[in-house]
Amino acid sequence: MTITVTDNAARHIRKTLDKRGKGFGLRLAIKTSGCSGMAYALEFADECQPEDLVFESGGVKLLVDPRSLPYIDGTELDFVREGLNEGFKFNNPNAKAECGCGESFAV
Repeated sequence: MTITVTDNAARHIRKTLDKRGKGFGLRLAIKTSGCSGMAYALEFADECQPEDLVFESGGVKLLVDPRSLPYIDGTELDFVREGLNEGFKFNNPNAKAECGCGESFAV
């Protein structure tokens, strides 16, 4: 089981953590939401919780709770710029469908 980041995502995560002046890594989770049933949740974490699974990729730590991992196992996290918009993009091999806005997915 693994989660990885692209070079762009790793750069953005490191830059944000440096700007914050603290932080252990980026927490990835799944919540029930959106028109497709599940949505990604991201937050910068200042510490690792006992139940967290920690993945290291591109020199950054990714924290995932055991409940979320089956839905995002094998995911590559990218950071993309499209026109005036920028943000994280999930390349999730488990997603069978996504809503039109890309905010939620189904497995």
